[in-house]
Amino acid sequence: MQAVKDSSHLYDVERRARHAERPGFRITELQISPTQQVPWHYHTNVHDTFYVLEGELRLFLRDPKEEVRLAPGQTYAVRPGRPHLVTNAGQRSATFLVLQGIGEYDYVPLTTKD
Repeated sequence: MQAVKDSSHLYDVERRARHAERPGFRITELQISPTQQVPWHYHTNVHDTFYVLEGELRLFLRDPKEEVRLAPGQTYAVRPGRPHLVTNAGQRSATFLVLQGIGEYDYVPLTTKD
């Protein structure tokens, strides 16, 4: 699939708020329900650094295959080009920050056959 500059239309979340943005860097807050997820994707140039505020996150990663669980106060950085899927690992909403940079943001969705 093609890379996009704005992925907000590609998946539903309970809440999305942009807290900071400047060329090459941005901070977004997301809240996802227990049934929502950020689908498989990667970024060409930017790291995704996840910081959990409330609830629990479960990250699935490829290249290499890995699963990471995060609780409030924990962080994890995903390098550019590494496919990842973000899910809620708990029974209530999860709220987290995504720090993205440094570089030009893009979102490259993966198809089920990727």
